[in-house]
Amino acid sequence: MYDNFTTKALNVLQEKFSVSLDTCSWTIPQEEGHGDISTSIALRVAKEVGKKPQEIAQELASAFNEEDGVERTEVAGPGYVNLWFTSQELLRNLNYTREACTAKVACKNEPPVIIDYSGPNIAKPLGIHHILSTVIGQAIVNLYRHAGCNVVGWNYLGDWGTQFGKLAVAFDKWGGDKSAADCTVDELLALYVRFHEEVEQDANLETEARAAFSKLEAGDPELRAFWADVVKVSNKALQGLYERLHIAFDVETGESFYEDKMESILKEGIEKGVFTEGEEGSLIVQFSEESGLPPYLIRKGDGSTLYSTRDLAMIRYRLDEYKPQAVYYLVDVAQSLHFKQLEATCRKLGWDLPDFKHLVFGRMRFADQSMSTRKGTAIKLEDVLDESVKRADAIIAEHGDSIQTDDPRELGETMGIGSVIYGILSQNRKMDITFDWDRMLSFEGNSAPYLQYTHARARSVLRKAEVEDVPYPDEVKDISQSERVLAKVLLKFPQVLDEARREQMPHILTNYLHTLCQEYNTFYNVEPILKAQEPHRTLRLALTSTTATVLKTGAEILTMRVPDSM
Repeated sequence: MYDNFTTKALNVLQEKFSVSLDTCSWTIPQEEGHGDISTSIALRVAKEVGKKPQEIAQELASAFNEEDGVERTEVAGPGYVNLWFTSQELLRNLNYTREACTAKVACKNEPPVIIDYSGPNIAKPLGIHHILSTVIGQAIVNLYRHAGCNVVGWNYLGDWGTQFGKLAVAFDKWGGDKSAADCTVDELLALYVRFHEEVEQDANLETEARAAFSKLEAGDPELRAFWADVVKVSNKALQGLYERLHIAFDVETGESFYEDKMESILKEGIEKGVFTEGEEGSLIVQFSEESGLPPYLIRKGDGSTLYSTRDLAMIRYRLDEYKPQAVYYLVDVAQSLHFKQLEATCRKLGWDLPDFKHLVFGRMRFADQSMSTRKGTAIKLEDVLDESVKRADAIIAEHGDSIQTDDPRELGETMGIGSVIYGILSQNRKMDITFDWDRMLSFEGNSAPYLQYTHARARSVLRKAEVEDVPYPDEVKDISQSERVLAKVLLKFPQVLDEARREQMPHILTNYLHTLCQEYNTFYNVEPILKAQEPHRTLRLALTSTTATVLKTGAEILTMRVPDSM
C-alpha cells in the first residue's frame, strides 16, 4: 500500500542522507489528529546517519505536497511523519480496501502454517466450551487463508485412549441388544457416565477398562469393530454441528491415526536417553530443575500409550510430511503445562521445530448463573445453538414488519448462530470469555445482529439505487466530515486484517467491524444518499458499497453470514 509515498520517502532518504532502503512502512494512526497515514522511518535511520530523527522527519515531511495527494504534513513526537490526504487521494486509496476484500491466492509451494483446533473427543456430544477452540481456530485459519498464506486447518480428534476401554466395558454390561452403530452420541455418553457412577461401587471396573483398551491396542477384532462404529456415529453428529458453524478442516486425523507411529518415537527416546524408566516400568521425561517442569509420562507401566505419546508421534508426522513453517495449537489455558512439556521433549529429542506455539484461550464464564450451575451435566453446544435460534426467532416476530425478510426461519438461523459466534470472537481470547445471551442478541452494541442489520441497511440502499460496486468519482473536490470519517475507517481494513492475523486475535477484527457499523450508521443518518446531488450521490453510494463488502468479508472470515435484507 501507498507505493507512491514509499517511493518518494526512499528517494528523499537516498538523496539527502545517502541511505538505501527497500521499504518504508506506513501505518494508519489509531487516534484522530495524527494524520491519515504515518511513518516512523526517521527514527529507524537516525542512528545510522548520525542525525536527529526530527531533522530527518522534517526533510521527509517537506518533500510531500498537493501534487502527491497530500493536503498537509506534520512532524510529531520524537520523529514521526504524519500526512493528511487530499479528498481525491483519500478516495483513491480506498481501492486498497476494495482489493483487501478479495482473498489472495495461496502459494502452495511455500511451507504451510498448520493450525490445530477444535479437537473434540469421540463418543461425547460437543459441549458449549468446545465452541471456543472451534470458532477461534477457524477464524484464525480464515485470516491466514484470506492473506494468501498456505495454511492447513487440522482437526485432531480424541478417538483413542482408555476412555474407549471404559465405553467398551459399559456397552458390554449395560448396552442391551442395540448395536453401537445404532446408538446416538447421547446414548453412548450415558453409558460412559454410568461407568463412572458404577466404578465408585466396583473399583475392578477400572481394571477391566484398562484391559479392554490394551486389547483394543493389540488389535482385538471385536473391539476394533465396536470402536469403528462409535467413531462413525460420532463423526456424523459432529459434521452436522460443524456445518451450522461454517467450520471446515483441511485435514482430520484422530489419535488412532498415530497408532503405528508411536513405537519408533519410543525407540528413539530410549536410545537417546530422553525417555527413562519411571515407576512400575513406565517411561518418563525428566527436565532440568531450571525449567520448572515436572516429569512427563510417555508410556504407562502396563505398556499402554498416552495422549503425550500420540502428540509426539503427531508432531513427528507433521514435520516429516508437511515440513511446516509453523505449528499452532488452539487449546485452552488449562493445557499450558502439557504443551510446555511437549515442546521441551521435542527439543530434548533434538527435533528441529518450526515456530511452535500454544495459542491459549481462557475459560468460559456465564452471565446467566443457571447455565453454569447445572450439576453433573455438560451444556450441549447443539442445545445452545438451538436456543439462540429460538430467541432470534422471537426477536424477529417481536419486531414484526420492521424487519424485512422473505425467509424468517433462515434469518433466525443466521442471527442465532451468528450471535453465538460473534459473542465469542468479540472477546479477547486470552481472557476468560463470558457467555451472555442479552449482549449477544442485542441490536445495539458490539453484536452480530448490529453488524448484520448494518450490512442489510447498506445493501438496501444499493438495491434502491439499482447498483452494486460503485467506483469512486474523480471529480469530488471536498468531502463532508462524516464522509471523511467513514472513508478513514474503511481505509484501515487492510491494516486490521494484517494485525488480527499477525497477533492471532480475531477480536481485533470484530472491534473494527463494530466501529465501521457505528460510523456507517452515523453517516447514513446525517447524509442524504439517494437524493444527493452528483458527484456526492455517487460518492455516498461508493462508500455504502465498500462498507457492505467489508462487513460481508469480515463476517465470513469470522465464520458468520450476513443477510442482504433484515
